[in-house]
Amino acid sequence: MSTITITAADINKLRQMTGAGMMDCRKALTETNGNFEEAIDWLRKKGAKVAALRGDREAKEGVVIAQTNAGNTTGIAVCISCETDFVSKNADFVAFAQSIADAAIEHNVKNVEELNNVSINGAKVADMVNDKLASIGEKIGISKFERLDAPYVASYIHGAYRIGVLVGLNKENVDTGKDVAMQVAAMNPVAVDAASVPAETVAREKAIITDQIKNDPKMAGKPDAMIDKIADGKLSAFFKENTLTAQAFVKDGSKSVGDFLAGVDSGLKVVDFKRVALG
Repeated sequence: MSTITITAADINKLRQMTGAGMMDCRKALTETNGNFEEAIDWLRKKGAKVAALRGDREAKEGVVIAQTNAGNTTGIAVCISCETDFVSKNADFVAFAQSIADAAIEHNVKNVEELNNVSINGAKVADMVNDKLASIGEKIGISKFERLDAPYVASYIHGAYRIGVLVGLNKENVDTGKDVAMQVAAMNPVAVDAASVPAETVAREKAIITDQIKNDPKMAGKPDAMIDKIADGKLSAFFKENTLTAQAFVKDGSKSVGDFLAGVDSGLKVVDFKRVALG
């Protein structure tokens, strides 16, 4: 069976993604034949502290715009990526990204392919991107696109256009929508609640937690039923930390986001959210 050559660049990339040590990264990549996602899981199973658990590192630099239509029933979040912060912080590039986001809203686009074919002042977005690439000398593109439809959609841009969030509510509430969007920006939940966590994510976390327990010397020889029960308890803790309504509310840590929503309006619910971030 052939194996892939692990380069210093591969090791450095995994270190930047996870914050793990060089030797641990080399071992992880070797054991997983260079598969970065599997290497991250390998590190976690061995108990290594991993900084990045989800894929927010696709775009090195760029501008993220999140906005809604006039009726606040549709929102889009789009990342126009580039190579350096020199470009991303340029007012002309920010305006360029904003024009693309405006076009996405105006033409009610559903995906990147539709957006690339939209015309702005007679020029297709795809051609505008290519022209911008040629003029600034950096690789740029529409690297991420999210759309959310709901009875009420709130949008929020965090920092210097580095994170864009859309939050859908079942009814209009401007202030609450903004507060929940800020929560999503800060805490990066994986789903609205435990029931909406994808089955594959649950299975992946359960497998990682189970291996962590089995690798603990204190658990040597313990029956599988005990290990499974402990794993279920740790999985519950994962849901509390990583699902939106169960998380501690960033503006008042004494209550969960779910408690906050109930306090505002017992019938107010989060339908969905989208979060787009630079790496």
